Amino acid sequence: MFTGIIESVGTVKSMQPTGGDIRLTIESNDLDFSDVKLGDSIASNGICLTVVELGNNHYSVDVSRETIARTALEALKAGHTVNLEKAMLPTTRFGGHIVAGHVDGVGVVSKLQQDARSIYIEIEIPQELAHYTATKGSITVDGISLTTNLVRDNIVSLNIIPHTAQVTNIAKHWLVGNKVNIEVDIVARYLERLLNKSQSGGMNTANPQSQITEAFLADNGFMK
Repeated sequence: MFTGIIESVGTVKSMQPTGGDIRLTIESNDLDFSDVKLGDSIASNGICLTVVELGNNHYSVDVSRETIARTALEALKAGHTVNLEKAMLPTTRFGGHIVAGHVDGVGVVSKLQQDARSIYIEIEIPQELAHYTATKGSITVDGISLTTNLVRDNIVSLNIIPHTAQVTNIAKHWLVGNKVNIEVDIVARYLERLLNKSQSGGMNTANPQSQITEAFLADNGFMK
C-alpha cells in the first residue's frame, strides 16, 4: 500500500530482457535504502514492484509481461527518471490517498502549459476509466497522488504546483504525447461493485440486510 507522496526521483540504470520479461534496475542517491530488504515493494512510476536485487544506491525488479502490457513501462529507457515511493508503514503519515500500486491503464499527456507558477496539464485517460474520476477527486499519475481540477469525458485536467514538479519527474520528463500510468481511486472501484451488487439483486453474505443503493450514497454525501 502507498500514499502517492513521492519520496525520491530515481534513474533507470538498465532494462535487461530476461526470458520474455524485463529485469529493471533503478538507481537513486536520495532514496533511503537503510530499511529496504529483498522482497520489499517499491512503487516505481506508480507500479508496485518487488525488490529482487539490492545495492547501496540501486535496486532491481523483475517485470512480467502482464505488467509490461498494462503500463507505460515499456516506453522507459536507460537514463529516464521515475518516481519512487517505498511501501507505507503503519506509522507513516497519510499525506496523499490510498494507492495500491496496481496500474489500471495508460494515459497520454495531451496538453501542458505554464499557468502562473504552476503547470496546467490535461491527460487523456482510457474511456473505460473515465467514470471512476470526479472533479476535485483523487487520481494517481505515474505514482503521484493528484487532485483533479475538472473531468470532461475522458480528459482529466490538473494543476501541478512548483514543489510537486520539482520533487517528481514532471518538470524533467513530462511532454505532450508522453504515456503515463493511471490508477483510479480505489474507493470508486469498491463503490461501483457495491452498487452493481445491489442493483443486480445480489446478496451481501457478510451483511444480508445491506441496503446500499445509489440513492443511499447520494443522500449521504457520497455523490453529487
